[in-house]
Amino acid sequence: MSFIKRIRFHGRGGQGAKVASRVLGSAAFYEGSYAQDFPLYGAERRGAPISAFTRISDEPILERGIISEPDIVIIMDETLLNDPLAMPLSGIKEGNVVFINTTLSTDKAMARYKISANVITIDLTKIGINMLGAPILSALAGSVGARILGLSMDSVKRAVEKEISEIITDRSLIEKNINAALHCFNAISPIEITKTAPVQKGSPVISVPFEPALVSSPAINAKANTPLRKTGNWRLFKPVWDHEKCTKCMMCVVSCPDGCISVNPAGLPNTSYDNCKGCMICVEVCPSEAIEKVLEVRAW
Repeated sequence: MSFIKRIRFHGRGGQGAKVASRVLGSAAFYEGSYAQDFPLYGAERRGAPISAFTRISDEPILERGIISEPDIVIIMDETLLNDPLAMPLSGIKEGNVVFINTTLSTDKAMARYKISANVITIDLTKIGINMLGAPILSALAGSVGARILGLSMDSVKRAVEKEISEIITDRSLIEKNINAALHCFNAISPIEITKTAPVQKGSPVISVPFEPALVSSPAINAKANTPLRKTGNWRLFKPVWDHEKCTKCMMCVVSCPDGCISVNPAGLPNTSYDNCKGCMICVEVCPSEAIEKVLEVRAW
């Protein structure tokens, strides 16, 4: 009996979750499989949570829509594990695989996040910064998915070259992405995944009941979700002030697009890290270079 392999990516805008799903789908296609990949956007801005999906099968894929019960989840940003709305572990069962981009070891990640599935951890962010000069993880995360599924290194190399060359033209940067992807590919081993759902052979008609607009339409006056979604989880870097250098010019205060920076009684600026998205505009506009761009390493 044939089975679909279902993979779900969770990342943030700018990390490359969409391209990662395409890299994985292309790698499978080069090995003769059918592949389907697509993203699910949220706020469609850098740092906002995003999901992407890949289905792989040896027969035509008749399924459509989001993957609610994945075989593999690839979490490209560890902070999403503490996001009550992203829920990257939803639908995961024992025998599935969860990959986490984290500095934690496998055992510590399983204990911290109470995961009973097979867990793999690698610090993709560090690899991206060291090998690409930026925390862009598309080729890296796609190659991790391919390795877990047991696809070949040659297929991954071809897939990364194809997908990345459609985005950038700098040949040296394309080569860096290939090398970084193969580095991650060789850092882990394939895992046998227990299959529970066969390929759908038909397309049954589902009757969806009519709902009035008051039920089916979003309420624009509904209670805001800011207390629930801490947008500070969106950032990869955070601004840190050196008040010894600060001249109290307030350029950072007036330039913050989200109004996260306040002024304390001493006239010095401070930010709310619960809501700061890490856009680093304050770092760019500070004339006295009193704000440092610091890599965010904690997810709690």
